[in-house]
Amino acid sequence: MQRHLDFANEHSPPEDVHALDVEGLLAPDVTFLSVREDGRLLGVGAIKELEPGHGELKSMHTLVESRGRGVGRSVLTHLLAIARERGYRRVSLETGSMAAFAPARAMYASVGFVTCGPFADYIESSYSSFMALELTSSFD
Repeated sequence: MQRHLDFANEHSPPEDVHALDVEGLLAPDVTFLSVREDGRLLGVGAIKELEPGHGELKSMHTLVESRGRGVGRSVLTHLLAIARERGYRRVSLETGSMAAFAPARAMYASVGFVTCGPFADYIESSYSSFMALELTSSFD
């Protein structure tokens, strides 16, 4: 998790780092998961319930040495399955707008996330990109 927070802080000003720390990931409205290979951590992600029917992807990160292997997509797929199981109709996310976050934005767009405005307690920022996915069936 420290590497995720370090990445976010390297590419975003402090007031625009919205990654959850360990304490935030332990909150009762957050479900956290990790992908490991032979006990070695490859990637992480979480989903937070904002309100009934609406979840937010949080703290998605794949270690640089594991990128390009489908780890992030696997985490995303699993988190979206959790959202469907919970009956969420919408999943939103905030990620960086800078070049370092372009691969993440492309992955989200590839499964149907579209650009949207700020949600929950977020405010408009040139450092943030907001995206949402409407879940209409278990086959989305």
